[in-house]
Amino acid sequence: MAKHISKTALRSLGEQRVLTLTALAEEAARSCRDDRARRYVDLSLRICGKARVRMPDGFRYCKECLLPLIPGVNCTVRLTGHKVVSACRCGEVWRRPYLKEQRK
Repeated sequence: MAKHISKTALRSLGEQRVLTLTALAEEAARSCRDDRARRYVDLSLRICGKARVRMPDGFRYCKECLLPLIPGVNCTVRLTGHKVVSACRCGEVWRRPYLKEQRK
């Protein structure tokens, strides 16, 4: 029979694996290994769903092509008016307001 793993142990193991996979994905994206980077992000998303954990806070990826977003390497970031506009190589664009930062 298989051993039963507690929920807390499963979550901590999931968090460790997701952190490892996201670090590998960023490293692969920096060295232009997009196929590996996409695979690492896909695996980490599956682990997040199974273990019910979140992706790390500072990790950004394209929801369309699953490529980790690294400004200057595979995405562009522009400031236009009151928005931050990020664009991936696949053509996906995100716009986020930054009014709070401008008021300070």
